[in-house]
Amino acid sequence: MKYSREEVLQYVREEEVAFIHLAFCDVFGRQKNISIVPSELPRAFEYGIAFDASAIAGFGDEARSDLLLRPDPDTLMLLPWRPEHGQVVRMFCSVVYPDGTPFECDTRALLRDTVARAEERGYSFLFGAEQEFYLFQLDETGEPTRIPYDRAGYMDIAPDDKGENIRREICLTLARMGILPECSHHEEGPGQNEIDFRYSDPLTAADNVMTFQAIVKFIAQRNGLYADFSPKPLADAPGSGFHINMSVRGRDGQDHLYEMVAGVLDKVEDMTVFLNRLEDSYARFGGHKAPKYISWSNENRSQLVRIPAAVGEYRRAELRSPDPAANPYLAFALMIRAGLRGIEEGLALPPAADLNLYQAGARTLAQFKLLPQSRAEAVQAARESEFIAQAVPEAVAQEYFKD
Repeated sequence: MKYSREEVLQYVREEEVAFIHLAFCDVFGRQKNISIVPSELPRAFEYGIAFDASAIAGFGDEARSDLLLRPDPDTLMLLPWRPEHGQVVRMFCSVVYPDGTPFECDTRALLRDTVARAEERGYSFLFGAEQEFYLFQLDETGEPTRIPYDRAGYMDIAPDDKGENIRREICLTLARMGILPECSHHEEGPGQNEIDFRYSDPLTAADNVMTFQAIVKFIAQRNGLYADFSPKPLADAPGSGFHINMSVRGRDGQDHLYEMVAGVLDKVEDMTVFLNRLEDSYARFGGHKAPKYISWSNENRSQLVRIPAAVGEYRRAELRSPDPAANPYLAFALMIRAGLRGIEEGLALPPAADLNLYQAGARTLAQFKLLPQSRAEAVQAARESEFIAQAVPEAVAQEYFKD
């Protein structure tokens, strides 16, 4: 449900809300928040709530540290695991300078502006997220171990799949918050799980990813477990992917899927460090359904881009290289910009790679360009990219380029 500022103030009064979490994220997509009491909410809407930005990755240093959070009333959400009396709600915020100027390292604002730019040009994008994560046991002091919660495999069932009840609790909590999961199941790795979301507009989809990770971590801890969203937590097991489903239509309702995919493929090398920001991200490539080559095909999970068997409103493309450590706001913004370029320049797709790249011989594989095989390679590609220079604020890019 979308709320106005006045409706939020009324809701907080009538529902006896005790605290409001003002949420935002750093340049890497790690969620942060400040809690305020209801009496401070009108000031937050009117002027913003100040915070020390020098301690937030990519937000500056002590010389210029004051920034403000302005809540977005559209994103009001009750946190249902909190007490019914003295309830807690959350809103995502815009980050601005004291004079009201938008802060250039606010990646949520970057995505919002990118979506607006696309709509001005007559194109509407939709996104769906599929995130994998591991559940690990805690030690006697409550610290995470690398002992998986179970030893089940792909789509196994209980009792082998011990994560079934955890996933159910997560899905029910999401539904209470108005976020509708499409499906959930055990993944290939021991203790590895996946929950997929219904399509939505890009900003809502990215907000939902942030909410999803927070809920998963909270519910896992409540059940005596640790939820791990890193790309490769176990060296001898599958890595975790963040499969991003994307579609686009023009004002006339025309589907521009193939031009969009052509644009994404053309710039995916440049974007990789923002989709796979950790060194471990590159250990995931090339095995267990994680791509290694810049390629596409229909219904083929060995490819970088897969176009699933679907028609009409469900027709989409799936980018399979990102991992859950990515900032969803930045990832979606880059994919939209690359997709728009493909549409507006009429880029043509290369021939479909209708073969299993995991089983292909060296001569066949030599025909395909590799994704960057290390973080250093990905940083170099981004540094040399005119596309990245135009799409990513320099201060954000420099944080990703650091050793």
